Amino acid sequence: MLETKIAQPSNTRKAAETVVEASDLSLTFQTNDGPVHALSDVSLSIGKGEFVSFIGPSGCGKTTFLRVIADLEQPTSGAISVNGMTPSQARENRAYGYVFQAAALYPWRTIDRNVALPLEIMGIPRAEQKERVARTLELVNLTGFEKKFPWQLSGGMQQRASIARALAFDADLLLMDEPFGALDEIVRDHLNEQLLDLWARTNKTICFVTHSIPEAVYLSTKIVVMSPRPGRVTDVIESTLPAERPLDIRETPEFLAIAARVRDGLRAGHSYDD
Repeated sequence: MLETKIAQPSNTRKAAETVVEASDLSLTFQTNDGPVHALSDVSLSIGKGEFVSFIGPSGCGKTTFLRVIADLEQPTSGAISVNGMTPSQARENRAYGYVFQAAALYPWRTIDRNVALPLEIMGIPRAEQKERVARTLELVNLTGFEKKFPWQLSGGMQQRASIARALAFDADLLLMDEPFGALDEIVRDHLNEQLLDLWARTNKTICFVTHSIPEAVYLSTKIVVMSPRPGRVTDVIESTLPAERPLDIRETPEFLAIAARVRDGLRAGHSYDD
């Protein structure tokens, strides 16, 4: 793995502890057509309070790595810990929230009942459920939409409800698998701004999968560039951008320099021999 830095970042939060630690992590799927090498020798450390984006071509293992953190996939070799626990222990201790590409809300449940679903499963008392739901809906600017059904909300609002559901049990780690990929650019920009504000207010550690270079650069304190299958980490870029990031920061030389670095990393990781 090549790990280099542009400069000492001015905005990176000091990591009091390591949240995710992967060492020589590999994962191979066995299929009828032979083995598929999804991840190869991934070593990466993610500190508390960081916003880390994973970017790379389709099939490079970005989502697979998130699923390993969440104990939805088991590595073939290597080691990984989540808050000092195995992924299985972290899952049992509900140490993370997961936001999928689709909002995956139940259409027959109102927004507040969708957000409350994990709390119901956990057996949280009803009064506490109501308080947590109200708090998380306020965090994602959905106060007043509690009794709406998913079909009554826009796609962006549905994704915000999905984020609220992941935040409801107050896990310190938020895993987000390309949550805004299906949205139009204007809505996506707005949700990027809201996500940065949410991150600043909650101090969550966020692992974020994206195919968008501008999105990765705009959101992140750290950008992990991955190669095509087998997925390897080819570069880890520490952002030098300030914590306050209006959308027009994307026109600044500093932003464009980081974006160029990401683009170069993606090109270097590709093989054009096929």
